[in-house]
Amino acid sequence: MTLFNGADMGFHSTAPLRRRTKRAGGMALLAASLAIVLGGSAKAPRSDQPLYVNPDSTVVRAAKGLTGQAEQDARLIARFPTGTWLTSGTPEEVQAEAHKLVSDAAAKGAIPVLVAYNIPFRDCALYSAGGAADSAAYAAWVRGLAAGIGSGRAIVILEPDGLGVIPWNTTLNGQPESCRPAGMDAKATVERYRQLRDASAVLSALPGVQLYMDGGGSSWLAPGEIAARLLMADAGKARGFFLNVSNYESDTRLKRYARWVSDCMALVSQGGLSPRECPGTPITGARDYPGAWADVDAAYDTLFWRLHLKRDPQAQKHAVLDTSRNGQGGWVPKPGRYRDAEVWCNPPERGLGRRPTLASDDPYIDAFLWIKIPGESDGQCYRGTAGPGDPERGMVAPAAGAWFAQQARELITLARPGVE
Repeated sequence: MTLFNGADMGFHSTAPLRRRTKRAGGMALLAASLAIVLGGSAKAPRSDQPLYVNPDSTVVRAAKGLTGQAEQDARLIARFPTGTWLTSGTPEEVQAEAHKLVSDAAAKGAIPVLVAYNIPFRDCALYSAGGAADSAAYAAWVRGLAAGIGSGRAIVILEPDGLGVIPWNTTLNGQPESCRPAGMDAKATVERYRQLRDASAVLSALPGVQLYMDGGGSSWLAPGEIAARLLMADAGKARGFFLNVSNYESDTRLKRYARWVSDCMALVSQGGLSPRECPGTPITGARDYPGAWADVDAAYDTLFWRLHLKRDPQAQKHAVLDTSRNGQGGWVPKPGRYRDAEVWCNPPERGLGRRPTLASDDPYIDAFLWIKIPGESDGQCYRGTAGPGDPERGMVAPAAGAWFAQQARELITLARPGVE
């Protein structure tokens, strides 16, 4: 098992996690993380508090350059609260931007959603490449962000894909992951965890911050895999984790997956369970099968009983779900049509999902948010072809983050619940 790469972290690459009790470096670090897995940063945001609608959002800016139906669509989406992505700048610049957002939101009695997206080697240098130059620059940037928030209130989404795409990472099952850039080695994995642990410590210490870390999505990693990563990144200090950012998975799947990840983190941290033993796999396929997932729920019940633990959803880690584009659920292309369908990349016929709200009737879910900005492109999708166009849409899609008028129209038309 080489999830926790690097000799300086004290892990041997073959022994199961639960047998590593005599190793000092990595186990001391893991133990420190596990000791604080319950609780975390700030109380849950009040369900009756409005989310902040940024009057200078990227959607508002996009609308100014559009006409006709495209402009109407952008202005409709701009009425809803969405995340504000902080992606670059000096520490002083991000401090000023965060301070303005938090102050303006407070003046309206609202809480902003800030998305910190500046970790070094972001997105494995692919569609959303960029990020701070190195760990020192990132640490300074995070401290600028924290200074800007100060004693104000904010929901902070810390580094989408930060734990899902780790340079030179190896899974719990010993499988090398695909992000293996030249000029780097397994030390890059160690450094990624250090970066996120530092950011978690700084941001979770702010009294008004609800901090959530990268939980990926329901169709991506097994619950044990992402739970292990969250614990190593000190998500125990955070309020919890976020799911489905820039993706399309249904609420039904996300809620079930959130429960499994939270339960797994509790079992590992309190009962000494190996993350490998956490039940559940990524939830894939064309349909939702809640009945079939009952077996996984029962397996978690058995583990809590076996380890003499009591499940406590209120005290365990909670999730926030990105529902910006999941009204129709995930896209399932025709079998064999594409070598790599890139189902996450501008899939056709998707819709806006549940409206952003801090109200939740699920004990594992704190909020439903529009973190990804609906209407902004995922990138230029080739689906395993040579490009340059998207063969599914018959066009060259806008670059990642640019306004995609055709997709915005689809999202509005197929929204569930409807918006027109």
